[in-house]
Amino acid sequence: MVLSACQNEAPSEPPKQMEVDTEDSKPSEAPRPSNAEVLGGMVLIPSGTLSMGGDNEQADPNEFPKHEVPVSSFYMDKTEVTNRQFSEFVEATGYLTVAERPILWEEIKKELPPGTPKPPDSLLQPGALVFQATDQPVNLNNYSQWWRWTIGANWRHPEGPDSDITDRMDHPVVQVCWEDAQAYAQWAGKRLPTEAEWEWAARGGLENMVYPWGNEALNTGQAKANFWQGMFPYDNELRDGHYLSAPVASYAPNGYGLYDMAGNVWEWCSDWFDFEYYRRPEAIQANTDGPNRSYNPNMPYQQEKVVRGGSFLCNESYCSGYRNARRMGSTTDTGLNHTGFRCVKDL
Repeated sequence: MVLSACQNEAPSEPPKQMEVDTEDSKPSEAPRPSNAEVLGGMVLIPSGTLSMGGDNEQADPNEFPKHEVPVSSFYMDKTEVTNRQFSEFVEATGYLTVAERPILWEEIKKELPPGTPKPPDSLLQPGALVFQATDQPVNLNNYSQWWRWTIGANWRHPEGPDSDITDRMDHPVVQVCWEDAQAYAQWAGKRLPTEAEWEWAARGGLENMVYPWGNEALNTGQAKANFWQGMFPYDNELRDGHYLSAPVASYAPNGYGLYDMAGNVWEWCSDWFDFEYYRRPEAIQANTDGPNRSYNPNMPYQQEKVVRGGSFLCNESYCSGYRNARRMGSTTDTGLNHTGFRCVKDL
């Protein structure tokens, strides 16, 4: 069963997948995209010095202190990786995502508090976490009220076995864990961005601005991102027309030509999530790869990777994940229907 640590949007004890060393679960030596094909969907992000960290009163303690990080130039995907792109990867390699693999309780309990009871075998089946709206206001500290472990949920069936992606090939792929994103990036001749690279790119050349487009409030002017309008998690007013994900590039790009750096789906980064990393001296190193371990006092038994950018579930009064500086953590084997990724490539 997948174990999520996305502390403001997911529960702490859904199922987690076991690692399976099979040919089906790894990228094979199949044809890979040409360099021209790879770079055709990317933009060049210039080098510079990132003023990294919180920009306004919404910032969390883990976004401080604000600090400067030199970042070298790199290429970045214009959009989040789509279902169409991920399908090409799976068809070429036979890769099996974590959410599609068998589950082993002995592996799960390694990242759970001692004494956690074993779930019924009927729940220890391949699947992932799916958002389910409540029918009334709820305590926003109890994330299990809107997340459901769903057997049969995976990237092909994001909301469970009765859903599919037939009409969503240009939407971002979701229900992919960090391991899956890594596998795709390797096959595509790319890698996942560091947290510093991601924030530098999201800012689009603007300094100390709250959002990729500047400081204008999310609900002001033209539509800027796919997010939750209304009272989360029970009343989505759908003013943007999207209850779940939107097709990539549905909104204007930022200053670097990148789409959906705010909202739509959370995006995996390569860094371990360390709640206190910004306070450590190594945080200011040029081109930092982040900490060498995960540390989250709210989820002490879990190893988490950074996710950035917010999702269609983010709300101004609750999560505000679409801020440039907003940072969260999620365990490496977690599948969620609001989390995807994009890739970068070195010069």
